[in-house]
Amino acid sequence: MRASDCAVAAGLPDTGQLNIPLARAEDMIARNTIEQGRTLARQDRWAELSRQMRAADESRDTAPDGMPIADLLAFGARSDVVLAVEHALSDGAALSEYDLLGGISELEDEMRAHPDDPMIVLVVALAHIDLAWAWRGTATDATLPPLHRSRCAAHFDRAAALLPTCRAAAPDSALVAAAACALMAGQRKTDLRVAEEYERLITLDPHNQRHMRAMGTHLLPRWFGSYEELEVQALRNAARTRDIWGAGGYTWVQFDAIALDEEACARLDVEYFLEGLHDILHRRPDQQTVNMLSAYCATTIQGGLGLNDKADLVRSQIHEAANWLIRDHMTELHPLIWAHAASGFNNSVRINSAERFAARGQRQALRAIGDLFREELRSGLDVTFTPSGLRLSQH
Repeated sequence: MRASDCAVAAGLPDTGQLNIPLARAEDMIARNTIEQGRTLARQDRWAELSRQMRAADESRDTAPDGMPIADLLAFGARSDVVLAVEHALSDGAALSEYDLLGGISELEDEMRAHPDDPMIVLVVALAHIDLAWAWRGTATDATLPPLHRSRCAAHFDRAAALLPTCRAAAPDSALVAAAACALMAGQRKTDLRVAEEYERLITLDPHNQRHMRAMGTHLLPRWFGSYEELEVQALRNAARTRDIWGAGGYTWVQFDAIALDEEACARLDVEYFLEGLHDILHRRPDQQTVNMLSAYCATTIQGGLGLNDKADLVRSQIHEAANWLIRDHMTELHPLIWAHAASGFNNSVRINSAERFAARGQRQALRAIGDLFREELRSGLDVTFTPSGLRLSQH
């Protein structure tokens, strides 16, 4: 990050100025890794793709935001096929059945050429899961056309048929375990052991908070669980991962669930949740984590205000944590994290322009941080974030 990369929020003539360094290249690792996977697939270098995926999976390498490198490579490898179908379906283009199935058929052919390679089989299984969701779209069950319903089910069924091969060949793979959890979201069966599947994944990769957050979301009543099970599993997760996260295991499981669901938020053990925030930060004091927790407390948790009085009380207590997070720990601004926080960390949000998305996050962050330092700025103080901490000086 260049020293000149600094966000400045100027106030009125008699007020102070807010200055904070910008982390510009925070998503470059993810973008480059996806492009690497896409390039290897386009060049038919599947053995090399598999080798890189397996190495990243075994070492549990992640991008700065916690996304597994192996997952990003796998997405790149299938992205041409998946994005083409998504585009055709969203545009309503009159593509023939052959066009819609041609890409996935080529992936299946590649898999048959490498029948004993679990990473290549997994790329195909993940492509089927993506295509199932593409056919499913955003329609309700009542309005989903029969063709879309049958295609969605067929792709999920095909993925379910392929995954056991991957599991048998790579029983300790976190990538395979995560795919099994992703598959459950589409199956909608009443006898699914959701918590058990996520426990298995978290045991394989306990340092990655994304798995815990996904478990919490899928334990909401709207998916596969109940409010009681969500609380029990959050407490169990905290106990299982205490050596790594302290109370943070509870916080991560509840993190997205309470932002999505008012009743889950109202039932939260807010004191334990806040203890978990402190423990997470103690163990991960990097600016990526500081920005994510700050943005969550400052913006994401405010999303459902006014819908439930008990939940509002919880939200206000979590919102207050943004004060110490930003004042005591922030040294630079990560705009993309704030942009994702403003959309509720919704992974399905389509980002047409990363630059515009980041600019939106930057505006959101400066507004939230400016509100936090309203009194200082009004009294004419400049608020400057530096690598060694916050500095207040006369304007």
